[in-house]
Amino acid sequence: MTISDLSVGVLNGPNLDLLGTREPEFYGEAGLNGILSALDELGTALGARVTSVQSNHEGELADWIRDVGSRQDGLLVNAAGYTHTSVVLRDALLAAEVPFVEVHLTNIWAREPFRHHSLLSDIAVGVVSGFGQDSYLLGMRALATHLRSGK
Repeated sequence: MTISDLSVGVLNGPNLDLLGTREPEFYGEAGLNGILSALDELGTALGARVTSVQSNHEGELADWIRDVGSRQDGLLVNAAGYTHTSVVLRDALLAAEVPFVEVHLTNIWAREPFRHHSLLSDIAVGVVSGFGQDSYLLGMRALATHLRSGK
């Protein structure tokens, strides 16, 4: 696989459509559209096509993983609150058999105790957490490197 033929899906979970207005002290002032625009720019620089989804509905996200995500070379996954609760998304990611990087805007281990456990991190290639919008960009770079290495 060459870098020019990479396709990366980006899954955004519940309430991420409120970025920029929801708790900016935690999540920053960048809106989701701004983050996705920065990812598109980076994807172009890396030779990767970026496809994204955001939903507040678990089943819709699971369907996207099955129908779209499974056809990508890799995924960036910010499942938001579903990170800590969704066996459904975990099972969908396992069934898709696509490498993914789990990303979080905040450092989930520096927040409330219920956020310290992820149902996804043990099946992810890696986790990037706590760098705001840069978590996505760092995750994209790491995922592209992983995919190019053929591992």
